[in-house]
Amino acid sequence: MPCSSCVDALLCTDGPVRTLVDLALAPEHRRGHGALYAGLNQGRIDIARLRHALAGVPLPRAADGRLVLAVDVSPWLRPDAITCADRAFCHTFGRGEGKHQMVPGWPYSVVAALETGRTSWTAVLDAVRLQPGADVAAVTTAQIREVVERLVAAGQWKPGDPEILVVLDAGYDAPRIAHLLAGLPLEILGRLRSDRVMRRPTPSREEFHLAHPKGGRPPKHGGEFVFGEPTTRGTEQAVTVTDTRLYGKATAQAWDRLHPRPTRRAAWLDHDGPLPIIEGTVIRLLVEKLPSGGVNKPVWCGGRAPAPLKRTSTAAGTPSSAVSTSSTHSASSSKPSAGPSPGFAARKRPTGGPGS
Repeated sequence: MPCSSCVDALLCTDGPVRTLVDLALAPEHRRGHGALYAGLNQGRIDIARLRHALAGVPLPRAADGRLVLAVDVSPWLRPDAITCADRAFCHTFGRGEGKHQMVPGWPYSVVAALETGRTSWTAVLDAVRLQPGADVAAVTTAQIREVVERLVAAGQWKPGDPEILVVLDAGYDAPRIAHLLAGLPLEILGRLRSDRVMRRPTPSREEFHLAHPKGGRPPKHGGEFVFGEPTTRGTEQAVTVTDTRLYGKATAQAWDRLHPRPTRRAAWLDHDGPLPIIEGTVIRLLVEKLPSGGVNKPVWCGGRAPAPLKRTSTAAGTPSSAVSTSSTHSASSSKPSAGPSPGFAARKRPTGGPGS
């Protein structure tokens, strides 16, 4: 059998095997060069069984023991493979002169489990190729749901454990994904564009009549929260300040119960019934300096948890926020964390601002 010759050559070759051609040159491979690839073509991988096996292995966890999953699109660039089907233009940066380029290839949506600290090791749990024109949010939602269901079935999460934290980049519609994944033990944390505009909670009838004694139609949304205009933000519900080695002081501010104003177009075009109000927490992270000496622009993140913003205590015993603490920790390390870590110091601020 060609497959048995490949296995014999793989086991008996001295040193690492870097190419398949090296196996054909091994003395234990007693067949021709073409038989090597013929044997590989006869091999099959049970994808469903592999996914369940990956969900059952020991996974890295954050400092508080919770699972942290990251979702991102990683392209397999195939610019010269003209005859390959289902290629799409993949966004790349750093090739050639360090410019943004669109290169033909196969984009893959990858889900990986992260750990706390500066490390490049990740535990890949799932990978799905995105077809040209696919709805990335819909594919990501189905992928995350299946991964979480496999983790729960494998005993990686049990009732009473902290919710699984899912980290998304700015290219994802985090509020919509959080809405579609309702009912799962998840917390969504996604990076937001710096030009976004959120809305505050809808005022009650009593609040509306006090502000408009002459009456009128009650609004569906509250006032605007413009990321680029500090005058519209009001008082934050939580603030944490952390001293980091590379970035100096990292300040995280959190505003609770903010939501985007959905419109009946694009992803919500075929939605039946009234458009949902997806409230969450908005986090602004600003560091004192960058190691490269560049401009330290603020980073905006949005989180949605199954419960309202929780008040916790840091190591110093001062009030803080679990959501904003996780954002602050991501400034001092390359991986996000799900809970507070030693050394956090929070400043007391009033909590009666707009949107509370």
